[in-house]
Amino acid sequence: QHKPTPSLPLFPSLTLPFYSIFHRAYLTFLDSEMMTSLSLLRKTEMFSKSNRNTSFTSRSLKLSHNLSMNRTYASNSSQNAAKKKVKTGIVMMNLGGPETLDKVNGFLTRLFSDKEIIPLPFQKYLGPAIATSRTAKVQKLYDAIGGGSPIKKWTLTQGEEMVRKLDQLSPETAPHQFYVAFRYTDPLTDDAVTKMKEDGVERAIAFTQYPQFSCSTTGGSMNELWRALKRNNLSKEFKWSLIDRWPEHPSFIKAVAEKVKEGLATIPEEARDEAVILFSAHSLPMKVVNRGDQYVQEVASTIQQVMKELNFSHQYISTWQSAVGPSAWMGPQTVDVVKQLAKRGQKAALVVPIAFTSDHIETLSEVDIEMTEEAHKAGLPYFRRAPSLNDSSLFTDALANIVNDHLKSGITSTKQYKLRCPGCSNEECRNIVNPIQPTSKLDL
Repeated sequence: QHKPTPSLPLFPSLTLPFYSIFHRAYLTFLDSEMMTSLSLLRKTEMFSKSNRNTSFTSRSLKLSHNLSMNRTYASNSSQNAAKKKVKTGIVMMNLGGPETLDKVNGFLTRLFSDKEIIPLPFQKYLGPAIATSRTAKVQKLYDAIGGGSPIKKWTLTQGEEMVRKLDQLSPETAPHQFYVAFRYTDPLTDDAVTKMKEDGVERAIAFTQYPQFSCSTTGGSMNELWRALKRNNLSKEFKWSLIDRWPEHPSFIKAVAEKVKEGLATIPEEARDEAVILFSAHSLPMKVVNRGDQYVQEVASTIQQVMKELNFSHQYISTWQSAVGPSAWMGPQTVDVVKQLAKRGQKAALVVPIAFTSDHIETLSEVDIEMTEEAHKAGLPYFRRAPSLNDSSLFTDALANIVNDHLKSGITSTKQYKLRCPGCSNEECRNIVNPIQPTSKLDL
């Protein structure tokens, strides 16, 4: 177990009585169950290294173009629906990220107001207050890196290719349409389910974009989906089934293995065969691990299958990143392993993002910038990262195959979905609203 150095106070300028209240809330936040949101508080997502030196005007123009392209999601969906009613709707669930500076405050407010993910005292008041106090600083960070998050861009790209391939793989369930459902920014889960209603969706699939299940990611997104249906009086509108995890799906494993090979090819030949592969996943507070969360075991299963696909060509290790604050997190931390390898004379290391399906802050900043600098300081000659899946054709094949296999199976969800963590006290967990069949008939 790794205990990171405590972070600096979140509100150093406040007078002592008020600072004490906010600091206690911050420590509660550090012990929260949401692993992805924690890293968002340290820094923000970025498009790429090249964006860092681009002028604000140029970045704004590029962002405006991207937004224009991204907005075609809703209009395309409407056009498709007008031509032919959507038979199968696929909800692609993820955390999301603000795509423009004016959306940062809304993103942070939703994040800090979510008691299921970040429990705070006086949540209704303290959550928005923390969000407001951080908005200007976070906006400056987004401005410096291009003015927005790339997650929607990649999700739209992946979704378009997925449904195009699905229509060919499964004409009997076509036409298919994807709906992006982010937790804390547009398009929100409410946007997705109301659009599904407009499009006349008959059959609905909740498809997590996290390959490995965790209560903090997929579990929270599922709970929010059921709440959104209730808020919009749509609980009986669609028949649901879930793709709640896919850590060992053969197509996914092949896509990851391809990226590992691409990463290894960037290491000079004289050091390539001796390179150590570091499979890096977002860490999880030990409080959540000890509660019985299934994430760690599923990350391990993905790693083993990828190495099997690679015929165990290299030495490898499972590592964890993005731990913050004074509480204990799953380890070893990736950056610490990099330093230790360098200290013992290792010449080459390849980091493989094993729990991320597209580039974002943990790859483009934490690995490409921070860890690269640490590796050079430590004397590791060749430090590389495998490319992320992003718009990989093999990966969009995988997404289509995962949905196609699910449709043909006829199941509602995996058996594991109904297994609540032994230490769970949230009665909302593991529910399924209006399933395609009684959940007692789960057979996988």
